[in-house]
Amino acid sequence: MNAHDRLLLDGARRGDATAVGTALAAGAAVEARDEELRTPLLLAVLGDHLAVAELLVAAGADPNAPDSREDSPWLVTGVTGSMRMMRLLLPAGPDLKQCNRFGGISLIPAAERGHTAYVRAVLAETDIDADHVNRLGWTALLEAVILGDGGPRHEEVVAALLAAGADPLLPDHEGVTPYEHAARRGFDGMARALKAAAAGTEDGAGR
Repeated sequence: MNAHDRLLLDGARRGDATAVGTALAAGAAVEARDEELRTPLLLAVLGDHLAVAELLVAAGADPNAPDSREDSPWLVTGVTGSMRMMRLLLPAGPDLKQCNRFGGISLIPAAERGHTAYVRAVLAETDIDADHVNRLGWTALLEAVILGDGGPRHEEVVAALLAAGADPLLPDHEGVTPYEHAARRGFDGMARALKAAAAGTEDGAGR
């Protein structure tokens, strides 16, 4: 790795827009990689360094470049839940179908972590698949119920997914539905919302 690339990576990690701009002007590779194959843009997204990310996107940085863990700048927005970063990356053409090492798109970790605002925004502002199934057999709905804490944030995530058309009847690999998981865990608010949505889906299918 040359000195300019090292300066770029270090600046991106620290959120130092001046250092990043200097490194780019000196010829640093916008897709330089650190020891974990993380690009400057991925480091900026991990730190939610918006000014740095903006510089890198303008320089043509790839929002889909994966690291050694199969994370990418776009996928990590679902982990951090940063709506501002998500919106900053959209013009760069992120692959909404790109999957992490668990086979999940960005929506799924956001649902798991209770990032309600991100979930609402990415569903409203993109055509991301609300019913994508990861390698565990879980949708975002299932992830919010199974790995959520049943509190207000995860209830809001469930409501946002249902409002966006997520299928409340889609079960996991063992045939257990989101409602059944919620009922088993004693998540009464989620269970009521999922039961009502499932009933509405069945009524609509029967017409």
